[in-house]
Amino acid sequence: MSDVQPDSQPSNAPEWTVSELSGALKRTVEDAFGYVRVRGEISGYRGPVASGHAYFALKDEGAKIDAVIWKGNMARLRQRPEEGMEVIAHGRLTTFPGKSSYQIIIDRLEPAGLGALMALLEERRRKLAAEGLFDESRKQALPFLPRVVGVVTSPTGAVIRDILHRVSDRFPRHVIVWPVRVQGETSAAEIANAISGFDALPQVGRIPRPDVLIVARGGGSLEDLWSFNEEIVVRAAANCSIPLISAVGHETDWTLIDHVADRRAPTPTGAAEMAVPVRADLLANLHDLGTRLTGHALRMIERRRQDLRNLGRALPSGETLLATPRQRLDLTAGRLVHALLLNTRRHHQLYDAISRRLLAQSPSNRLDRSRDRFNAVADRLEASTRIALARKREAFAARAARLAPLLLSRRSEAGRERLANLANRLLRAATTRTAVQREHLARFSVLLDAYSYQGVLQRGFALVRDGDGRPVRNVAAARAAASLDLQFADGHFAMGKSTPPPPAKPKPRSADKQPGLFDD
Repeated sequence: MSDVQPDSQPSNAPEWTVSELSGALKRTVEDAFGYVRVRGEISGYRGPVASGHAYFALKDEGAKIDAVIWKGNMARLRQRPEEGMEVIAHGRLTTFPGKSSYQIIIDRLEPAGLGALMALLEERRRKLAAEGLFDESRKQALPFLPRVVGVVTSPTGAVIRDILHRVSDRFPRHVIVWPVRVQGETSAAEIANAISGFDALPQVGRIPRPDVLIVARGGGSLEDLWSFNEEIVVRAAANCSIPLISAVGHETDWTLIDHVADRRAPTPTGAAEMAVPVRADLLANLHDLGTRLTGHALRMIERRRQDLRNLGRALPSGETLLATPRQRLDLTAGRLVHALLLNTRRHHQLYDAISRRLLAQSPSNRLDRSRDRFNAVADRLEASTRIALARKREAFAARAARLAPLLLSRRSEAGRERLANLANRLLRAATTRTAVQREHLARFSVLLDAYSYQGVLQRGFALVRDGDGRPVRNVAAARAAASLDLQFADGHFAMGKSTPPPPAKPKPRSADKQPGLFDD
């Protein structure tokens, strides 16, 4: 064997620099393949980054190739790349010398094998939109703080755990989960039944009715999310009277339930954040509002106090305000005294005039006049009775004288009997007439006693007269009188300088003292 090593043996192979070799490989790849169409699943999607470019990889079961979409082509794409999407990429194959790797520069992107599915989705979207199911006017506002949160999702997996964890962290609420399949043949019917079932719960029942619903699922391909594009699910969400939040897939995933839902959340965690507020933030906000309210109230009170001070300085003093009214009051008071004296004098004169008129019509004067008339009538009646009796006596004596001769004759027995009858009849008539007159006189005496003030005095009253004998009817007249005379039922009592003589008490006339027919 030779002692010379192979590395030391001379060679005629050309020497390349790294850059030359990379450039040669780049040209070889670009010339050999040129414009290609590659089918694969998007993996590790990043973009658009700050520069506006998007970077990801296309892979299948056995290989992976890097892909780049420049900023200019990114704006022209009809289908935005999404993680896990199977696409057909159109572009140029090239290498990247910085990493010694090859990649495809994509200028056009379309879903692989989803042409018919996308067409069906677009047709369904236009149909439902034409019915007005996607109108903003149909959407409801979410409750600020729901009591019960309903969740329609798979009971297993990270989605329900993320929602429960997020609700518990922000503001613990009662969460009710309606377990459903979110992928597969029966998933659409289960999701629609869950939404309708929550909506059919009574307001008061064994199972509380949710105040807000969350329909959630993790990310996936269009086929995986197709259950949320089914018409039965979309119509159930549109007919639901409970505010509904859709959280299907990732932020870039859009399904038809997102258009009909009242709110769309980019992720299930975002749906939980939309459903309930942060309790700590509410407390802090409440405290801040209370502090602001207190400060505002204090500032307002201080402004009002300052305004009051300013107004107080602008207002005149109390003495100034009361000076004119006080002077006017003094003038009025001076005139009032004179007016009151004049008015009192006028009323006193009027009172005197009325008193004189009333005195003439006083009960005592009227009784005196009635008593005088009654005495005059009684005197006339007594005189007429005496005259009538005298005349009857004279007539009777004359008749007796004429009949005397007949009495002596025996032949006048019949005449004597007749005369005796007439005498008896005359005596009875005179007695009857006297009784009637005595009864009339007794009635007049009772009436006189009833009208007399003497009966009032018998009941304990007193008649007060002044020095002139006029009745005193009030305290003012009593004070003005020089002397007073108090007449009681049993006599008079004088007060003052002089006592007027008591009026003569009329002597009552008795019916028993009336003369009879044959009195002398």
